Amino acid sequence: MSDMRRREVIALLGGAAAVASLSWLRAAHGQQQPVIGFLHPASPDTSAHRLRGFHQGLKDSGHIEGENLTILYRWAESQMDRLPELAADLVRRGVAVIITSPGTAPAIAAKAATTTVPVVFMVGEDPVRLGLVASLARPGGNLTGVNMLNVELAAKRLELLRELVPEAARIAVLVNPTNAANAESTLRDVQLAARAMGLQAQVLNASTGPEIDAAFATFVREQPDALFVVGDAFFNSRRVQLVHLATRYAMPATYGSREYAEAGGLMSYGSNVADAYRQVGAYAGRILKGARPADLPVVQASKFELVINAQAARTLGLTVPPTLIARADEVIE
Repeated sequence: MSDMRRREVIALLGGAAAVASLSWLRAAHGQQQPVIGFLHPASPDTSAHRLRGFHQGLKDSGHIEGENLTILYRWAESQMDRLPELAADLVRRGVAVIITSPGTAPAIAAKAATTTVPVVFMVGEDPVRLGLVASLARPGGNLTGVNMLNVELAAKRLELLRELVPEAARIAVLVNPTNAANAESTLRDVQLAARAMGLQAQVLNASTGPEIDAAFATFVREQPDALFVVGDAFFNSRRVQLVHLATRYAMPATYGSREYAEAGGLMSYGSNVADAYRQVGAYAGRILKGARPADLPVVQASKFELVINAQAARTLGLTVPPTLIARADEVIE
């Protein structure tokens, strides 16, 4: 074979290899697993039980992590000022969807980070008022999600606490000041409800473990009759500490999710968190299949749980009214 002919054959084979390689790359790209980002204000060790609902929602739409889906988790470890950079990192990595959960701060961080990447949030109050969506029925932008109605349920939670502790006159309200939007909205509703019931409300701030200890230490001096713990991801991560201190200081307390009552807390009332996580996962799955956030109505939580820990009540010397027992979704003995 002449040198010229040999060069032609080599060129032809090289060109065929290049075409084959390009075809393989395109096929691989087409088969690449979708990647979604998960932005959370607290830590992973406090959220494993909740993530089961999220994965179930994804599974219902045919998406299983590790099989045909990759999830990038970003945890702020209760440092709210980290959320904007964590959200920006997920955008830089080109995720197909960003999930924010739970609370206002992660949703706001994601909204500020992108106007194009779909965001599915889980917040505790009206997302229209927060400026996250144009309306509940037609969000209109790149965000949609679930409203767990935590703020709207605050007054009801205070009423239930008063029913369990009818002689209460002074209520301590524990808030996390670093979660400012959530704290302000909940405080507004709690203080209005307290005034309507003739209760005095004292606000205590805590955003670290030692600050929680310090807040409870003031009970010796201030002697409130009961405690209202505002729904907050940081507090949820510290629920064992909170429940332990409430028992130690003999303080009747109400919390926003059942995990507190399961940890030994007196009473919880709020949205079914596992169901909300499932709904967020289902929306993420629908978006991966082509749905637009603008067309997916914000889901208003419809499952609420009243959980009473009867053992905690006995320890505090409280008698749970039969009417409250009858309304409880679960009574933990």
